[in-house]
Amino acid sequence: MYPVITASVPLLEPPAWAIAQRELFALLDHAWRRFEHDFTGPDGQLRYHSGLTSRDGVDDFYETFFNWPQLYLLGGADDLLSASEWHWEGVTRQLAGLGMLQDEYERGYDWFHQGESLQLFYFLCMAAPDRWAERALRFAELYVDPAYGNYDPGHRIIRRPHNGSDPSREGLFDGGSYPWLPEEARMYGFPLDWVLPPGAGEPDRDRDPRLGEEMRRRMAVGDTAVNLAASGLVLNALILSGKERYRDWIVEYVGAWRKRAAANGGILPDNVAPDGTVGGLLEGRWYGGHYGWSWPHGWYSVGQAATIAALAAVTATGDESFLDLVRPALDEVIAHGKIMAFTDADSSLQSRWVAQLGDDVHALTLHVPLRYADRGWFDYNPMLMAVPTALWHHTAAPADRDRIDRLRAADSHDWRTVRAFRSKEEAGHEEPWLAFLAGDNPEYPERILAAAQAQVRHRLARMERYRDREVSEEDIHLWQQSNPVVTEALVQLTWGGPQVIYNGGLQQARVRYYDAQARRPGLPPSVAALVSGIEPEATTVELVNLDPEATRSVIVQAGAFAEHTIRSVRHTVCADPSWIGGLYDYGHREPVVTSASTRADGPWLEVDLPPSSRIGLTLRLDLHDRQPSYRTPFDRPNHQPRTPER
Repeated sequence: MYPVITASVPLLEPPAWAIAQRELFALLDHAWRRFEHDFTGPDGQLRYHSGLTSRDGVDDFYETFFNWPQLYLLGGADDLLSASEWHWEGVTRQLAGLGMLQDEYERGYDWFHQGESLQLFYFLCMAAPDRWAERALRFAELYVDPAYGNYDPGHRIIRRPHNGSDPSREGLFDGGSYPWLPEEARMYGFPLDWVLPPGAGEPDRDRDPRLGEEMRRRMAVGDTAVNLAASGLVLNALILSGKERYRDWIVEYVGAWRKRAAANGGILPDNVAPDGTVGGLLEGRWYGGHYGWSWPHGWYSVGQAATIAALAAVTATGDESFLDLVRPALDEVIAHGKIMAFTDADSSLQSRWVAQLGDDVHALTLHVPLRYADRGWFDYNPMLMAVPTALWHHTAAPADRDRIDRLRAADSHDWRTVRAFRSKEEAGHEEPWLAFLAGDNPEYPERILAAAQAQVRHRLARMERYRDREVSEEDIHLWQQSNPVVTEALVQLTWGGPQVIYNGGLQQARVRYYDAQARRPGLPPSVAALVSGIEPEATTVELVNLDPEATRSVIVQAGAFAEHTIRSVRHTVCADPSWIGGLYDYGHREPVVTSASTRADGPWLEVDLPPSSRIGLTLRLDLHDRQPSYRTPFDRPNHQPRTPER
C-alpha cells in the first residue's frame, strides 16, 4: 500500500492562514447553495427565459458551474459533487432544447469557446471517473474517429474551425454575415483587414465582404490553431481509459502542428487550408486564421491552445520536446515587448487590466503584443502569465524559471501586490503566488485568502441584487458574473498548482489530497494545507488539523493524476518528552521539534493528524515518471511506474 505517518507536533496557536482557509471553505459552502437556490430550478437548469439567436451561448451556460466540482476536489461539501452533476445534466437538457447540442455535445463551434464549456465536464471526470468515462470516450471519438467528419487523417487537420457533433454545421455563422456587435468591432477590429484597400470607407456589417462571403471562403474551412485545444478532450479520454488510440491521435495531430511551427521559424502558424498548406486560403499568410494571431485575441487564444496541446502530448508520451510548440512563439512575443503605461497601450482587453492592475495602469512597465497582421505586431498588454507559469510548473526547468524571473525584472509594478479582483478565468494572481514561492512574499497566503473572501461576499451581494431578474440572451453573462465559487487561492495554496488553463486545459498540481476516512477526494473537514515550495528537488507542504477532538487522516497524492512518485518524505516530529500519549502541558513553551525521514516509493502517502496537531512535509518527487490516471488510492494502489518515451 503506502506509508503512514502520524503527526506529533502539537498545534498551540493555529496559523492565520489555516484559520482563513477553513473559513473560506465554510463561506463557499454557503455561497454555492445560495446561488443554486436563487438562479436554478428544481430540474437543475438555469432560470432562462429566452432563445439563442446565434451559435454562441453554450459556454455561458456550462461556465457558470465550471469550478464547482473543482471545489469538491479541493475539499468542498460531500453533496457538491452530486449538485454539480445535476446541473450538468440539467443544463445539457436545456441546451438541447435550445437546439445547441446533438448527442449531448456542442453541434459545432470554435474551440476557444468549446474549451470553456468543457471545464465543468473535465472536473466531473476527475471527481467521478467511473460515472463520466462513457461520455468522455464518446466525446473524444468525435475527433479521433474520422467517420464523424471532424478529422482528416490524410492531412492531419481538423477540417473546419466550427466543429463538433453535427457534421452538417458548416461555416462560421448562419446568416449572411458574421454576427458582429459594434463594441466588438471597436475592441478587436475586423478579420481579413487586407481584403479591402485602405480608405474603403466605414464598414457595413451586412455588406462588408470581410464579415460575409470572404470570411466564409477564407476562414470557415480548414484547420486553425485554436483547434489544438481539442487535444485536451482526447487526453481526458486517454487518462480515463489508457487506450493507445487516444495517445496516437494526440501524437499525430499535435505533431503535425509542431512541424508546421518548425517550418515557420519556430512560430506556430494559425491556419491550414483543406489541402494541408499553411496560408493556402490567405495568400500565403501564416497568420489571419479564425481565432488566430490577427483576430480577435491573438496570443491570448493561440497561446492557450498551443499550451494545452503541448502539455497533452508531453503527458501522453513523456516527450518534453513537444513544448517547442509553445516556447518559440512565447519568446518571440516577449522579444517584441515595450516599456509603457497601460493607459498608453492599444490593448483590446481594457476592462480586464483595469481591474487587475489597479493604480498600476499608469506605471511604466513591460507590455507585449498579443496580435500580428500585415502591419506587424500590435495590441500591447501586460504579460498574460498563465502560459509561462504552466510551462515552468510542468518542467521545473531552469530556463522556464529564468523566463519568469526576467519578466518580473522587466515589470515595474510590485509582484507581491494582491488585489481582490476576479477575472473570467478565476485566475490572474500568478505574479504574487510566484513571488511567494520564490520566498519574498510571506504574507501571500493570508492576503489571497482575504481577497477570495472579498470576491465571494461581493458576488453574494450581486446575487441578492439580481436574483429576481429574468435572464435573457442580453444578460447571459450574469450567471458567470454572479457565480460565488472562487478556487484560485485554494488551488495555489493547497495543491501547489496554477489555476487550470481556462480554454480547455486539464488541472496541474504538485499534490492533491484524499480524505482517508470518508474515502473521497479533498481535504478532510478542519484540515488546512499550505504548499510553500515546489522546487525541483523538494515540494514543501504543511498540514494542520484545527479540530480539537477528532483525528483526521489525509492521503497526499503526488500530482493531479498520480503522475509523480514520492521517493521519500522528511517530516517534522515532536521531540519533547512532555508529549506523552498525546497529552501535553507546555504552558507558554514551544515544543521541541526535530525531523525524521520515511521512504514512500509510490504516488501516495497517508498522514494521520491527531486533534490539534500539525506536520511539515518535504517531499522528494520524481516528476512525471508514472502514467497519469484518474485512479485513486482506494481502488488501484499497486500500479507500476511507466518508462517515458524520449
